[in-house]
Amino acid sequence: MAMNPASPSLPLGDIRRALGDDGLDGWLFYDFRGLDPIARKVLRLDPSRAGTRRWFYFVPARGEPRKLVHAIESGMLDPLPGSRTVYLSWQSLQAGLGALLEGQKLIAMQYSPRNEVPYVSRVDAGTVELVRSLGIEVVSSADLVQLFDATLTAAQLESHRRAARSLRTLVDEAFAKTASEVRAGRAITERDLLGFLEARLREQDLSYDHPAIVGVNAHAADPHYETPASGSAPIRRGDLLLLDVWAKESGPGSIYADITWTAFLGEVVPDEIAAVFAVVREARDAAIARARDAFRSGSPVRGFELDRTAREVIERAGHGKRFIHRTGHSIHVEGHGNGANLDDLETHDTRAILPRTLFSVEPGIYLPGRFGIRSEVNVYHTGSDAEVTGPPHQERVLTLL
Repeated sequence: MAMNPASPSLPLGDIRRALGDDGLDGWLFYDFRGLDPIARKVLRLDPSRAGTRRWFYFVPARGEPRKLVHAIESGMLDPLPGSRTVYLSWQSLQAGLGALLEGQKLIAMQYSPRNEVPYVSRVDAGTVELVRSLGIEVVSSADLVQLFDATLTAAQLESHRRAARSLRTLVDEAFAKTASEVRAGRAITERDLLGFLEARLREQDLSYDHPAIVGVNAHAADPHYETPASGSAPIRRGDLLLLDVWAKESGPGSIYADITWTAFLGEVVPDEIAAVFAVVREARDAAIARARDAFRSGSPVRGFELDRTAREVIERAGHGKRFIHRTGHSIHVEGHGNGANLDDLETHDTRAILPRTLFSVEPGIYLPGRFGIRSEVNVYHTGSDAEVTGPPHQERVLTLL
C-alpha cells in the first residue's frame, strides 16, 4: 500500500463532520468510465481524466480515507489523500473492496431508493448489491451531495447576482428591439431575436450551455422549444412572446442565473392571457412565500412540498393538466445543479432545501397550439430568509406597443 499527500482542495474535515452529523460510518465514491460526475466534482478530480477501469474512494467519518484502483490506472486517485490498494483481477477487486469497507455498517453512496431522485442516482444496481453483500447498509448521499455540490460561497453568490442583473437588462433590450422592429414594420423572427440575445451575451462575456428559448404564440406553449436555424416564426403585432434566458459569468466557479418573461405585442393584453398569467404569478408567489416562511422559522421544507404549493394554485384554477413540468430546479455552476428540485410531478424530491442553495421557481400553464405562460425567478436560501435575486420580477404581461 502506498501513501499519497493530502489534496488541499478536498474539504475532508467538512465531509467528516457532515458524516458524523448524519450518523454515517462513511461515504463511498465509485466511478467507471465517467458514470458519476458528482464524485469527480465533490472530490475535486480533473474531469478530463475519465479512466477506463473501476475505482473506489472511501471517506470514513473517522480515520484515513482509502482508495481502490486498478493496476493499469494506479495513479488515478493520486491527487487525493489516503492509503491506496491496487487490484488486478475481479477477484482482487472484490477482496479489496471488502478490506476497504471492513468494520463499516452504514455508508452513503450516489444511490436513491427506487430511483426517487434520479439526479443523484449514479451508482449501478450491481455495485450497490456488491457493497450490500458485505453486510453493509447503503443509504442515499443525496443530502451530502447538496451540501458539497450545491451550496454557494459568498463570491459565487455575487457572481450569480451580477449575472441576474445582466440577464434582466438583456431581456429588456430584447423586448425593446422587438417592439421597435414591429412598430417600424420591419420583419423580425424568433431566430433574429435569438441571434441578438446571443450576441449581447457574448459582448458581456456571459456563457451558457444551451441557447435561450424565444417562442411566440404556440411555440411559447412548448416548455423546451428550440428555435430552428431556419424557418423560425415571425414576430408580429398581436403575438405573445416568451423569453427564457440563462447564463453565467465566464470565470471558474461562476453561478448561473435563469429567468423567464412574457410580453404581448400590442397595446392591451387579451383577457385570457392576462388571466392565465395571474394564476401563474399567484402560484409562483405562493411557493416563494412558503419557502420564506420556512426559512425564517428554521423549519425544514422539501422540494416536493414547494412544488405542491405552486401546483395546488394552478389546479384550483382548473389548469392542473396544463402545468406539465416541475416548479423549479437547483442552480449552480450548471444551469441545473445537484441540489433539491421543486418537484412532485416528474419525481418525488424529498430533499430538504438547504441553506446557501439556489433554485428557480417557474410555474407555467401551456395551452397547446395557442400560447403558454411561464414566470421564472431565482431564490437563494440565506439561512434565515428567501432572497429573490436580481431586479424585481414580473408582475404582469408586458405590453410592447
